[in-house]
Amino acid sequence: MPRRIMSMSFSDRMDTRHDDVELQRAIIAGWTGRDAAAVERHIQELEALGVARPASIPTFYRVGVARFTTDQVIEVSGTQSGGEVEFALLQSGGRLWVGVASDHTDREVERYNVTVSKQMCDKPIAPALWSYEDVSAHWDELILRSFVIDDGHRTIYQEGTVAAMRHPDTLMEMLDGGTLGDSTVMLCGTLAARGGVRPTPYFEFEIEDPILKRKIQHAYQTISLPMLG
Repeated sequence: MPRRIMSMSFSDRMDTRHDDVELQRAIIAGWTGRDAAAVERHIQELEALGVARPASIPTFYRVGVARFTTDQVIEVSGTQSGGEVEFALLQSGGRLWVGVASDHTDREVERYNVTVSKQMCDKPIAPALWSYEDVSAHWDELILRSFVIDDGHRTIYQEGTVAAMRHPDTLMEMLDGGTLGDSTVMLCGTLAARGGVRPTPYFEFEIEDPILKRKIQHAYQTISLPMLG
């Protein structure tokens, strides 16, 4: 079975420990918005751009575990790819952990096939995780943000609470088997981009817990490989 080993920090109310985590399955959950009408509007907007309607809502796309990385530089094909901040769920050691990642996606391929576009790019993930138990009571207060460089200036690209997406318990119940399963990571949906979706050669992202007053942050840049036909 394919697997990916990454070095991460695991924090709960007791302490923080550093350890290697093994990934054996990776899922990208799409169309996870709680507002069904808003999700439908977004689907129609994308249909107008040539992106096919999803087979189900939400859709659980499988991607290779090798796509997940904590590196700060990734290589992409061409110049039409961009990041999306998402909260990440990781089941490891019999416990559920929360982090933040970017579902970096090739926008040109997305028009052809969303599943293929998910597999095209690496998925940068911050090398830090919180215990889900520590945030579950105030889950909807958690904030996601991302930043890009526009005209030489660091600019907010996305911002909002995780309340925009379906609750983790709901998403896991909708999976086959009703649970993530150990050594599984899942990205859980994103927010609208301010100024519209666009290529992001630099992408910075974070999840903030305003109740426990802490953040997990990460950033990366892309190296564009030539498209030779």
